[in-house]
Amino acid sequence: MPGRTQPSLEYEELSSRYDLLQDYSVSKNGFLPEREPLRRLPCIYYSPWESILDDLPSLIKGRTIRTALDRIPVLSTDKLQAEEEWCRAYVVLSFLAHAYIWGGGKASELLPHTISVPFLQVSEHLDLPPVATYAALNLWNFACRGSDFRELDSLRALHTFSGTDDESWFFSVSVAMEAQGAYIIPIMLQALEASQHHDYSTVTRALDEFTVCVGKLGALLDRMDEKCDPMVFYHQIRPYLAGSKNMGVVGLPNGVLYQDGDGTLSWKQLRGGSNGQSSLIQFLDIVLGVEHRSPGGGVRTSQTAASGTSEGGMSFHEEVRSYMPAPHRAFLEHVSCMGSLKDLANEPGGSEEQRQLRRSFQAATKALGDFRNRHMQIVTRYIIIPSRKQSQASTINLATTSSRSNQSRKGELTGTGGTELIPFLKQTRDETYMTGIVTSST
Repeated sequence: MPGRTQPSLEYEELSSRYDLLQDYSVSKNGFLPEREPLRRLPCIYYSPWESILDDLPSLIKGRTIRTALDRIPVLSTDKLQAEEEWCRAYVVLSFLAHAYIWGGGKASELLPHTISVPFLQVSEHLDLPPVATYAALNLWNFACRGSDFRELDSLRALHTFSGTDDESWFFSVSVAMEAQGAYIIPIMLQALEASQHHDYSTVTRALDEFTVCVGKLGALLDRMDEKCDPMVFYHQIRPYLAGSKNMGVVGLPNGVLYQDGDGTLSWKQLRGGSNGQSSLIQFLDIVLGVEHRSPGGGVRTSQTAASGTSEGGMSFHEEVRSYMPAPHRAFLEHVSCMGSLKDLANEPGGSEEQRQLRRSFQAATKALGDFRNRHMQIVTRYIIIPSRKQSQASTINLATTSSRSNQSRKGELTGTGGTELIPFLKQTRDETYMTGIVTSST
């Protein structure tokens, strides 16, 4: 296959031993679908949604998006049939909802019933929160010239808020990374099984391939600069990715008010889309045994993430699993029950096989930590540095308020997922590196 040095065991051979991958909607493309997502809903009944989405960038630029969405009828979800249609509807409504909330001079605390009613119904069907998640923005929002989703230059986003090539490239980088990382999933599942039998050579080979794979992911991440300008991202893209959790400074102190089909109104505080919601990255953490304890900012309550708040004592990484497609969330729970390779690396023993396994384990955790360092460098170029430049815009959003707060005080920047950005990323990176400190060497 082009673009990839194949590991010794092909995906098909390994996946035949793990039928559970298909059971959890894990395809040959990993957490991406087997084939391209739908580009439009097939039923013409949904043309009011699709037509507005076609013109979304111009409606946002002209500040007429809210008027357009206020005028459409409340469409029933009864005509959605195949699961891919429900996923398509989720993508459409995610973009329309965020365009409405952030597409004016200041944030809208009310999501009109023309959007909120079907959005709540589609989200309930998919067991996802009614917000633009990583799945809506990336996993189900791409097209590809050809069948190899790893080929970044062949990818494009189906939809963007800004209408820029920069935004399409930004989403496409994540898609290519998901596809590139797909082959490591069955390899690491085999390693987890082998660890139960102390098959050191199989686990070591898997860890070595893990290190290679993470390097390929980092190389894709490094290509962000090719076609995505930091200032375009900061001012035209990032504000529309924000959720409603921890967003009081940008005009959503209570979150966003949704109305359901019975006319009941409810406030929801939800995290916006972020790569923290990538099932692939969490899978890599789980198999190594990386533990993250950061709450990601915000006050804990006993309510679930579906209602807009996280459970008490739950880490950010645990909480955002509820923002992943339900089968992928269940898959991560399944893998979590299989143990981790850290346990085997920390077992006492001084054989050459054990020493080699520990070296490979340390190299793998270092590779994942280095990958997170690369991500922090991207964040610095695309968020930290632009936030230091003075903004005279009258619009109130995540870009303008971050710039003003940097001018007036040394406050922490907020991520689109509602976290205190830099402290959260540093802690996540450091926890990854700490995992590589093996406690037993003899």
